[in-house]
Amino acid sequence: MSSFAALPIDAQKIRFDALISASGKCLEGVPGMGFVFIRSAVLKNCEGQSQSLAMDLYDQFNYMKQTGQWRFTPPTHVLVALSDAIDQFEEEGGQPARLKRYHSCYKTLITGMARLSFQSFLEPSIQAPIIVSFHAPAEACYDFQAFYVACRARGFILYPGKLTQLETFRVGCIGAIGAMEIEQALQAIALAMQDLGLLSWAPAAHLRPN
Repeated sequence: MSSFAALPIDAQKIRFDALISASGKCLEGVPGMGFVFIRSAVLKNCEGQSQSLAMDLYDQFNYMKQTGQWRFTPPTHVLVALSDAIDQFEEEGGQPARLKRYHSCYKTLITGMARLSFQSFLEPSIQAPIIVSFHAPAEACYDFQAFYVACRARGFILYPGKLTQLETFRVGCIGAIGAMEIEQALQAIALAMQDLGLLSWAPAAHLRPN
């Protein structure tokens, strides 16, 4: 979902039945539309299986095949934006160029966060340059909500990191940005730390995931 159009996906090397993504994320369109690449045999077996009227892939596929229409009112503004986003994607150089830009953002982010004493949740060997989770400060004065508000006041929004049992937060490397915007985000984070009295904090001994 998050990495499509940035990380390479080769169906000849990784056999999959279906791949789901969306109009936003690494395609850099606006959010609002999902799409599926699915094997014909798998889709055929989906007939009558969906518990959702609106998200019935089999019925949607057959209706569009027969009429050229969506079953329900399509998000036309999302489709127009996605068409332009795909044009920009191709003009940039496609998947390799997009991954290269995101990797530049990732390197800038990791280097800058290390200067601020932040440690990434995943080891670099398995970390994709898409969204990076960081261990939260172990200081008593740290509060994510206050940290979030301080960063947002400076124009940057952080993701909460509640996908792990440890206290973390996440920073995205994707979107129509480059290393300069990441540097600006790092400055906002440093100023937010100053607001919370965290500039001198030292990272605790965090546990790595198994």
